[in-house]
Amino acid sequence: MSSLIPVILSGGAGTRLWPLSREMYPKQLLALTSKYTMLQDTATRLAGIPGAGVPIVVCNEAHRFTVAEQIRALGITAGAILLEPVGRNTAPAVALAALKAQVIDAEAILVVAPADHVIRDARVFQQMAEIAVEQAKNGKLVTFGIVAHAPETGYGYIRRGDGKGPTYPVAQFIEKPPLDVASQFVASGDYYWNSGMFVFKASRYLAELQAFAPDILQAATLSFQAATTDLDFMRIDRIEFEKCRSESIDYAVMEKTRDAVVLPLDSGWSDVGSWSSLFDALPADEDGNVLQGDVLVHDTHDCYVHSTSRLVTAVGMDDHIIVETKDAVLVAPKERVQDVKELVAKLKKSGRTESSLHREVFRPWGSYDSIDSGERFQVKRLSVKPGGVLSLQMHHHRAEHWIVVQGTARITCNEKTFLLSENESTYIPIGSTHRIENPGKVYLHIVEVQSGSYLGEDDIVRFEDNYGRQGTNT
Repeated sequence: MSSLIPVILSGGAGTRLWPLSREMYPKQLLALTSKYTMLQDTATRLAGIPGAGVPIVVCNEAHRFTVAEQIRALGITAGAILLEPVGRNTAPAVALAALKAQVIDAEAILVVAPADHVIRDARVFQQMAEIAVEQAKNGKLVTFGIVAHAPETGYGYIRRGDGKGPTYPVAQFIEKPPLDVASQFVASGDYYWNSGMFVFKASRYLAELQAFAPDILQAATLSFQAATTDLDFMRIDRIEFEKCRSESIDYAVMEKTRDAVVLPLDSGWSDVGSWSSLFDALPADEDGNVLQGDVLVHDTHDCYVHSTSRLVTAVGMDDHIIVETKDAVLVAPKERVQDVKELVAKLKKSGRTESSLHREVFRPWGSYDSIDSGERFQVKRLSVKPGGVLSLQMHHHRAEHWIVVQGTARITCNEKTFLLSENESTYIPIGSTHRIENPGKVYLHIVEVQSGSYLGEDDIVRFEDNYGRQGTNT
């Protein structure tokens, strides 16, 4: 009997949902539509397909610890977490997953889904996935086509061929159309939104990749064969994978194979690709507003207002997006939200870290929040999870003063190791080898005051690290 292996693609950056979603902490890692993150909702939804085994996750190396932690929090053990050294689109990513799946079971069937989609009716999706699995057993490569209820210009489309159902031959993939063309598509009933979700045998996908994009398969295979194991992760070889061209599954395989079929799906799907689509995916109040966090509005209608750290107010606003984070605020008309990507590009070009990092940065041991900074000083709040251990490290250009405000810390400074309790402090001189550990059962909170000529995160020399980060600054 063939194994059924969910494959979760978690490599996106989600720049259109800036400032909540950022390169180092993208939308799939955020709880945007439920109390769980989008990655967690995806993992749970896929786990509910009858016969589904543990998932394979393909993700960016920079997100590895957060992805592992979020999957683990569900009580799910990932079959593998594959770390892409660089992004090369979906065809190579799924090739890596298929190669790994074949190690587990040569007849494995894959259910491939992006980590950042919303599906309101998970049960309908799971029922349709069962149908797709049966088609895959017969050698078909199945893609889910979302039943289009409106002429969306932000999605690609799939035109179905003649057939009796429940699946239909794929006649054509179409890029995002203008509104008039999209309206014709929806009116015809023969076109579906392209969901980017697939079901097929790992062996069939690899065989079709060999037939239509052998260079991608070769690069993926060589990088997979040269991969190394790092804690719970499989680190794909950078040198070989960088040789792979960037290509989607649609272009590489699905447009060319004779065995592609589309399965219509009507389950409240959204790719949450913009602030307006997130607005549409959430319930609104009697004024048509979606309000998240500490928000107060007056004479405001059909707006999305999101606060993360302070009171946000709005007066006389209509059809706008307002999003506040600790270090950035976005205000935009709903009709212009696609331009947020251009704004992020400007931030990157100007060298501003807000394009990729939040003020609060997550690490495998916990997180740090940059509270204040000025010339030659910086203040951070460190939150260390129970059992968390920072790396044994040294700085060339800064000294640090630590004050414990909650919990108990085990401190290493050069040859000395000692405990610090609440309201106690210590000083770490420049050039000292040091480490913080949380030996307790509650979070440890420390206020860290840095002073020196250079305060960048790259002034870290790691000697030991429980999370395999020696030689890095992440």
